[in-house]
Amino acid sequence: MRVSPAAILSVSLTIPLPSTSTKARFSGDPFRFKLYVLNSQIFSRPRHLLSEKPTRRWTFSCKCRNRGRNGYAKFDDEGEDFIVVNFYRFVSIGDPEAEIEKHLSFLKDLNIRGRIYLNEQGINAQYSGPSKDALAYVEWLKGDNRFSDLLVQMSPAMNRHAFPKLKLQNKPSLVQYEGGISHLPLLDPPMRAKPLEPSEWKRKLKDLTDDDEASPSNSGKSYILLDVRNGYEWDVGHFRGAHRPEVDCFRNTSFGLSDEKEAPSDPLINVDKEKTDILMYCTGGIRCDVYSTVLRQRGFKNLYTLKGGVSHYLKEEGTAEWVGNLFVFDSRLSLPPAAYSDNVVDEAGRTPQTSVDTSFARCYICNSQVQELRHRNCANLDCNRLFLCCAECVVDLKGCCCSDCISAPRLRPVLHGVKRYEKWHVYRDSEEQNAPLV
Repeated sequence: MRVSPAAILSVSLTIPLPSTSTKARFSGDPFRFKLYVLNSQIFSRPRHLLSEKPTRRWTFSCKCRNRGRNGYAKFDDEGEDFIVVNFYRFVSIGDPEAEIEKHLSFLKDLNIRGRIYLNEQGINAQYSGPSKDALAYVEWLKGDNRFSDLLVQMSPAMNRHAFPKLKLQNKPSLVQYEGGISHLPLLDPPMRAKPLEPSEWKRKLKDLTDDDEASPSNSGKSYILLDVRNGYEWDVGHFRGAHRPEVDCFRNTSFGLSDEKEAPSDPLINVDKEKTDILMYCTGGIRCDVYSTVLRQRGFKNLYTLKGGVSHYLKEEGTAEWVGNLFVFDSRLSLPPAAYSDNVVDEAGRTPQTSVDTSFARCYICNSQVQELRHRNCANLDCNRLFLCCAECVVDLKGCCCSDCISAPRLRPVLHGVKRYEKWHVYRDSEEQNAPLV
């Protein structure tokens, strides 16, 4: 009997392994298989990604024209839990282009989208995908001794992928900073801030509360709590006692680099570089590692950073000393602290909701309190500003950030809920189709 070349057979089995190794033999040329061995670590977000026992996943597929480039049929991701994965590592990579080719070879048939940057100083990755693919890449990378103890952050995705496509490239800077970072001593750990475990960070913040009340001015403080993010990130969530950074892009961060006349709001102005503890935090840790080397070169001695950033802290310590949500640089924009907790999601795949303090959050337009800690983009494509907005101002200004944008030529429709704007041609073509015939 002749089988149609379009036909495809795909069977996926998850088999618990006994304590001793299990060997399996398969014969027959029409079928090939590929193997993923996942370690016994328990991932509880989302929906217990891995069981407590190590499992071996085999995927069988017939060799037909619907296969992937390596000869295997691609995974069917229907019903899969999608997750977002973040990690970075500063480590010497002698030949970044060769390293990228290795990564591309492994990733070519995995359903992964996001930003993975490599260069001579290491790797910085943020990507989304079905849990089996996302974790397979992590396990493959950990097989390299340079990345064996990689700290990996995971959170549930919304509506499958959080990124539009995969960008895997050799980038001059793992993060964007004015003048680049290739000249910074990032591969020398003593030049970076000392990392504090979330439990240590929590204790330090509590111990310093009395000190903060006794010495409200910067000059009298024995510590400075420094948010090394952008102001709009602070607007949806931050540690208590951290001032809003007057920065809209990390590239322009300049704490401790200017005098009082140039930057009177700089929290590091007039502090004792020898005695003051600088406690730095950001989303995942990489910006603090980068900027701490800048401050170290400027003579700051006591630099500390939150290991793994806020995302790791929320997973380990919950919301202690934290208020609001966490801003993230993908289509989700904002995540409640519960997204990083070890709570099991419900049958519908939703994260259990806990009360989030929104009393500090203000509408950019009218300064009233907002209930939803999630930014929107200005409906004017040529502005596209990220801003918080109350429901009334969304209606009054047609999704724009100011009255000037309402009359802009490239105005997009008002978005409601968690939707994100699509490419301009989608709205342009829609207008052309609905335009009245002359």
